[in-house]
Amino acid sequence: MSAHHRAAVVALTALAPVSWGTTYVVTTEFLPPERPLFTALVRALPAGLLLLAVARVLPRGAWWWKAVVLGALNIGAFFPLLFLSAYRLPGGLAAVVGSVGPLLVLGLSALLLGRRPALRDVLAGTVAALGVSMVVLKAAGALDALGVAAAFASTASMAAGTVLTQKWGRPEGVGPLALTGWQLTAGGLLIAPLALLVEGAPPALDAGAAGGYAYLALVNTAIAYCLWFRGIGRLTATQATLLGPLSPLTAAVLGWAALDESLTALQLGGMALAFGATVAGQLRGSSAGPARRPLAPHDLAPVALPGRRLPAPDGTGPHRRRPSSVLAVGVRREGPGRRGR
Repeated sequence: MSAHHRAAVVALTALAPVSWGTTYVVTTEFLPPERPLFTALVRALPAGLLLLAVARVLPRGAWWWKAVVLGALNIGAFFPLLFLSAYRLPGGLAAVVGSVGPLLVLGLSALLLGRRPALRDVLAGTVAALGVSMVVLKAAGALDALGVAAAFASTASMAAGTVLTQKWGRPEGVGPLALTGWQLTAGGLLIAPLALLVEGAPPALDAGAAGGYAYLALVNTAIAYCLWFRGIGRLTATQATLLGPLSPLTAAVLGWAALDESLTALQLGGMALAFGATVAGQLRGSSAGPARRPLAPHDLAPVALPGRRLPAPDGTGPHRRRPSSVLAVGVRREGPGRRGR
């Protein structure tokens, strides 16, 4: 992947967490209060069904259970746990716990993908978490243990979903729209009975609430998650998750611009740290995605021609190959880090 192409992929993928950063303003200004599960349901299920109708592709074989697993991790568990932590934790503590996501992805990538964490990525993830803490963390009383557990569980769920999304890739001929639709639909179906059991019947909606839910379902979820899963397929899981701090940074900027919230010097410094760590996490000298590397000279086996002398297998000298009437061609050899999709 060229540098310009990678920059375009990063920019498009970054639109997802930027969009998610608008959720707080939309929720507080337009949606009915105390309805986190209903909000999660409306975000996921209509968007998933819409994408399924557009893509017109259903899972096949093992992808039925894979879609359910990814939908549960990225949507079905992530959304309710995220809202639960936001309602029970003071200030921006939920965002601070969520900012450790890049570090969790590094650990899961080493476990599930066999990728050894680079010191550079560990430092970027640590600095990003510190920057987010400076932006959103405020003085508060005693912490709620359930809220902290829910925040960490939601972060771990999304991290696991991100790594598994990259590990499994996409089935042959299936685009990001279909993959996103599978996950949103599966996640929404998992949330639906929980929302009905805990919160009861849906609330009455005015024009503002209907518009807010439409924005969350279409822009904040359907489009944003398509961009997110598309980016995961082209970037490393660590690069993608290091874009996550853009979400609380966007929320802080919108709070300042739309809700008249103040930004202190400490918060501005934290924003600079988090944004700098996000940018640093995208700078790599080599191709950053799971795309196949170009064919190197040593990837070609020697061409066998009739009567041609080739080096001996042990490298000690030439040996004569038996004449053949068939002209063999170079064979691409799989390197240790290559896997088929």
